[in-house]
Amino acid sequence: MNDRILAFIPAYCCAAQIPRVLKQFADPEVHGLFDEILVVDNVSPDDTVQAALDCARAMGLGKVSVVRNQKNYGLGGSHKAAFTYAIRNGFTHVMVLHGDDQGDVKDITGVLRTGRHRDYDCCLGARFHPGAQLRGYSLLRTTGNHVYNWLFSIGSGRRLYDLGSGLNLYRTSALQSFYWLKFHDNLMFNYCMILAHVQRSERILFFPISWREDDQVSNVKLFSQARRTLGILWLYVKDRTGFLSREFREVPVESYQFETVASRL
Repeated sequence: MNDRILAFIPAYCCAAQIPRVLKQFADPEVHGLFDEILVVDNVSPDDTVQAALDCARAMGLGKVSVVRNQKNYGLGGSHKAAFTYAIRNGFTHVMVLHGDDQGDVKDITGVLRTGRHRDYDCCLGARFHPGAQLRGYSLLRTTGNHVYNWLFSIGSGRRLYDLGSGLNLYRTSALQSFYWLKFHDNLMFNYCMILAHVQRSERILFFPISWREDDQVSNVKLFSQARRTLGILWLYVKDRTGFLSREFREVPVESYQFETVASRL
C-alpha cells in the first residue's frame, strides 16, 4: 500500500537535542519509511532552528523541512499546525516524535514495516506498557503516571497504557473532521486526544517504547499539571457526548500557521 507518512518533530528550546533526533533518521531503513520530516519550531528563544538546519544540511536526506510557528502556540498548537499540514498535503499518517530526544524512532519502525499501523486509527507509544524501558525517571513521576493511567482507564472504560508520550502515529483520515481543534494548546492536548480516541470508538494500538531523561529540561509543573489533568477527566466523565465539542482553549486561535525556513534539505 502507498503510505505517505509525515514525521512531525515539535521543538522548543531543543538546540542541544534536535541534531540527535534528526540523526535517528540517518539509517536508510528508517528515513525510507517517511515521505517528509517536518521540524516545527515553536518560536524557541535559543538556536533550535539553526541547529536543525545545520544538521539537516549535513545529513542531506532531501526530505527534512524546518518551519517556525508564527507565534508560540504551545505543544498542542504545534500538533494542530502539523495535523493541518498533513491533511492539506495528502499524507496518510502523521508520526509525532518530540524534539527533546527522549524517544527513539526505531520503537515504531517495526510497527510500520509490518503494516500493523494500517489496522488502527492511532498507534500510541506507551512508556508503561509491558516491555517498555524507562531511564532517568524518578519514582514519583513513575508512580504518578501509573496512578493516572489507572484513573483514566476507569473513567473512560478502556485500558490506557499511557496518556501521552512523545512518540505517536495518527491516521490522517481520522483527523479530518478537525475535532481536535478546540482542545488545549498546551501540554494537556494529549490528554484530550486520548479521551477523544475512546469517545470516537477509534482503534488504538499501544506499543512499548524506550524513554529517557538525560539533558532535557522539563516545562511541566507536576502538581498543578496533575490537578488540571484530573479536571479534564472529570469533564469527560460528567459529559461524554459534549466533550468533543467543548472549547478547552483559554484564548482560541483562528488558524495555526507556520513560516517555512527551509524545505526538503
